[in-house]
Amino acid sequence: MLAQPTDLGVDSTLVIEEGIASYYGRFFHNRKTANGEIFDMEGMTAAHKNLPFGTMVRVTNLRNGKEIIVKVNDRLPQNSKRTIDLAKGAARKLGMIQMGLAPVAISVLKPQGIARLMDYYEDDVPTGLRLRMYLKPIAVEKDTTVIFAWPFDPLAF
Repeated sequence: MLAQPTDLGVDSTLVIEEGIASYYGRFFHNRKTANGEIFDMEGMTAAHKNLPFGTMVRVTNLRNGKEIIVKVNDRLPQNSKRTIDLAKGAARKLGMIQMGLAPVAISVLKPQGIARLMDYYEDDVPTGLRLRMYLKPIAVEKDTTVIFAWPFDPLAF
């Protein structure tokens, strides 16, 4: 059974995306990533479709509750069915080597991370990313004012 991020102690206000993680390794080892770094298959890095290079994210395996922190330094193709592609070393720490794929929650490390992403994307947030700020609890007061009543009496207003 799949856990919800909140069941695993993940702060839901920091979760920006959920989906399927995969990993890559030997074929790309020591080659350049999309941002120009040399890929280390044992590193703690990831490829993502849209997140800015250098973004640090927490990836939580929703099957076993394990979590890691990775840096985005590579790109996934826009038509990929995967949400994030992890370096093999990161995937090993997440406990997903055997299966090859894992359902994950991706979250920023601090609320300021969401603010930075909102500034980065301005009004063009990619589909699938949830960027919202809840710095304070939202209080809602219930308005009990009757606006219309039946039968309608226009002289009552």
